[in-house]
Amino acid sequence: MTPKQIIGKIGLWFAVLVIVSPAILFFLWMLSLSLKFEVDNAAYPPVFIPEHFAWKNYADVLASNRFVTYFFNSLIVTGSATVLALMVGVPAGYGIARMAAHKSAIVILIARITPGLSYLIPLFLLFQWLGLLGTLVPQIIIHLVVTVPIVIWIMIGYFETTPLELEEAALIDGAGRWQVFRHVALPIAKPGIAVAFILAVIFSWNNFVFGIVLAGRETRTLPVAVYNMISFDQLSWGPLAAAALVVTLPVLLLTVFAQRQIVAGLTAGAVKGG
Repeated sequence: MTPKQIIGKIGLWFAVLVIVSPAILFFLWMLSLSLKFEVDNAAYPPVFIPEHFAWKNYADVLASNRFVTYFFNSLIVTGSATVLALMVGVPAGYGIARMAAHKSAIVILIARITPGLSYLIPLFLLFQWLGLLGTLVPQIIIHLVVTVPIVIWIMIGYFETTPLELEEAALIDGAGRWQVFRHVALPIAKPGIAVAFILAVIFSWNNFVFGIVLAGRETRTLPVAVYNMISFDQLSWGPLAAAALVVTLPVLLLTVFAQRQIVAGLTAGAVKGG
């Protein structure tokens, strides 16, 4: 290895360290908050590793009936929104990629980068008129606003990299377009579908605004559970940090165990083949 390559690797690792270290520091500090009593959390100078761990913070969070209810609400909303987004987004991405409908792709990109608050007010009025406010149905529907564009955009990039020769051979053998999509395109696109699934789950699971505006007292999701632990008279940092970590844990585990699929899918969809 030449000195130039060594310097390049050192520079790369230094850049990665600079970019990643704030996120790691914030995560470790939140973990520290969740394991400390309020006396240690309010101490100055700050205490990073306490002498006694406050496991009671996690026990209080998990013992809350509302927290368990919100967890199952999040499972239902995120699971339904992700499955529906895949059912709509994968065929849509395939069609846009094969038809080279670049204008449609731009529309999807605009829908992806548009803030969800832009859709919230008209949809809130619509759900209020339909009498659906306070149920899980409006949350599932409005989460599609977030998940469907993600799935379509990822699948467009992925299908544009898959070889057309196999599909053309299937068409010559008499297969219909739907058969080509189902038996040829879908098996090849499994890495891209895995990436779309994971990102849709992450964005849906972490969504806060829709849950607090459209949900009722019994139909809120986990991010709202963390917000509900903030009161006007007292702010308990320990239970709040513990709740935030419990909410983050499912998505964190999913990302860690599926990191190879994420890298493979994003890399495959990043370079457009001819």
